[in-house]
Amino acid sequence: MRTSIKLLGASAALLMPLAACSGTAAMPSTSAPMASSAAPMTSASSMPSASASAMAQFGPACASVPSSGDGSFEGMAKDPVATAASNNPALSTLVTAVKKAGLVDTLNNAADITVFAPTNDAFAKLPKKDLEAALNDKATLTKILTNHVVAGRLAPDQLGGKHATLAKTSLTVTGSGEDFMVGDASVVCGNVQTANATVYIIDSVLLPSM
Repeated sequence: MRTSIKLLGASAALLMPLAACSGTAAMPSTSAPMASSAAPMTSASSMPSASASAMAQFGPACASVPSSGDGSFEGMAKDPVATAASNNPALSTLVTAVKKAGLVDTLNNAADITVFAPTNDAFAKLPKKDLEAALNDKATLTKILTNHVVAGRLAPDQLGGKHATLAKTSLTVTGSGEDFMVGDASVVCGNVQTANATVYIIDSVLLPSM
């Protein structure tokens, strides 16, 4: 893992606004617009199409989601994305990382985003010393986490292609139907709706290129 602490001096440039935050948000926001990538990116509607939004969640990991309560698909749809993730035990490491990076309010107040959410097992694939170093380095952690966030709610039929991330990187998604890869990560539960985001749960952490 090249999470090297070379990113320490870059923290001020890493946090780009996801969207206009509410006046009660705990995280400070800037008025600067989100930078666009120089590489051509696929465009996405801010909301899924009617047909796509009606699609059910898909993927083998969806079977482990509770059938009722806050952690169910119905419960998650009522909460903003960081809160919804905190109700899913399989995403507890991600939630810890989001809290350490100070991104809870930023994510929860974003208007419409797509989040590629690594499972606990995905984080466990990383060397322990590298994971611990990243969790204790806010700049590095912010770079990694914002590499998993894309503006606009990508429905499954919009997912394939190249997408600009909040970290000023790009992610390439391949596949179709109910079988997608985000880089080298597989989507294990897709099209999960929260109040402000569409979530694709993945089995590997998407490390940005250094």
